[in-house]
Amino acid sequence: MAFDNLSEKLQNVFKNLRSKGRLTEDDVKSALKEVKMALLEADVNFKVVKQFVKTVQERAIGQDVMNGLNPGQMVIKIVNEEMVALMGSETTEIALKPGNEITVIMMSGLQGAGKTTTTAKIAGKLKQKGKKPLLVACDIYRPAAIDQLKINGEKQGVEVFSMGDKNTPVNIAKAAVEYAQKNGFNVVIIDTAGRLHIDEGMMDELEAIKAAVEVYQTILVVDSMTGQDAVNVASAFDGKIGVDGVILTKLDGDTRGGAALSIRSVTGKPILYVGMGEKLSDLEQFYPDRMASRILGMGDVLTMIEKAQEAIDEEEARKLEQKMKKAEFDFDDYLSSMGQMKKMGGLSSILGMMPGMGQMKMPEFDEAEAEKGMKRTESIIYSMTAEERRNPSLLNPSRKRRIANGAGVDIAEVNRLVKQFEQARKMMKQLPGMMGGGAKRGRRGKFKFPF
Repeated sequence: MAFDNLSEKLQNVFKNLRSKGRLTEDDVKSALKEVKMALLEADVNFKVVKQFVKTVQERAIGQDVMNGLNPGQMVIKIVNEEMVALMGSETTEIALKPGNEITVIMMSGLQGAGKTTTTAKIAGKLKQKGKKPLLVACDIYRPAAIDQLKINGEKQGVEVFSMGDKNTPVNIAKAAVEYAQKNGFNVVIIDTAGRLHIDEGMMDELEAIKAAVEVYQTILVVDSMTGQDAVNVASAFDGKIGVDGVILTKLDGDTRGGAALSIRSVTGKPILYVGMGEKLSDLEQFYPDRMASRILGMGDVLTMIEKAQEAIDEEEARKLEQKMKKAEFDFDDYLSSMGQMKKMGGLSSILGMMPGMGQMKMPEFDEAEAEKGMKRTESIIYSMTAEERRNPSLLNPSRKRRIANGAGVDIAEVNRLVKQFEQARKMMKQLPGMMGGGAKRGRRGKFKFPF
């Protein structure tokens, strides 16, 4: 995951700070020297790092901090606050025109950054917010780009406007806006062509589209795995065509993450969303405070809760809670809970948002193996009859052998699953107070975890 190395190094620095009862200026300077090296290794812009460390140091060696009861924690607090400020302090939404006025959004970026997929993801987000978006296929050069947009648009339930690859992008954009006006669309999202690198032809085409239709928002999609190059690309695009906001893709990959910490400071443009996976649902609103919290190993519980709320049907969760309390939880419910976990991004995604878990060394946890394990579990449950899933007490040795054969696993795996299931059911019955009491005091009041 992105930032894992940076998080681990910063946590080690903070651990040393916490272990000291009092801090000297030399302690602070030594710690910040390590912070500086960690940020540079994460490919954060050098000028950004220099200013960041200077600001933190000026605040950290102030009298209030050095003479405080817990100066180590105060320094960590300052680092957190300055990291939030570095990334923009406030969450920025894509600006939309009021009411049913048509908002034209032009998506731009280099080839390979994930622009077409991200364009469909944005359409899905806006549709969830009650807008009626129209996707426009203006990438007439890359083979299968139009088909890719159509397939993703269909998955999102969003119409795609296309005139094939024989018309110019400018004419397609103009025709799309006219079509939107006649058919009640209030957001037009133009997927433009990218290149392997920045060239005049691409920039001229983007400028021509902006001259032909009233583009309200120009959004740049950049690949966070390219590190400092992502910042350079953002600066170049903004200088040529003007950019209103940035979307960082592939932040779930093995990336140093420096782009997320540099772009706002270098370009002055806000990060709007971050792509955290290949699925069309894997696009997260960018919250600077939550991202800083993740980087510093403090977790991101709010995003985890929001993901759960999107994945879980409230009425279904309420029914499941009652079944758990009465120990009536069955294998169908088990399958349902596994499905909800997948919608939230899987076990590794959930662990990464929990305080202290993002950078924990867990050699026994292999994500790929865990996924295989979940698939085997599903196979075992699907090999049961509907009656067996509803009433696990029916599972005698002969039935278990039949289920093992059907799932292609050893009977020991079936026995282990049944035993784990029974233990979980007993635990749920013994801990009814955990099933919703704390959630009722949460931010939105009604949410309860079903697993």
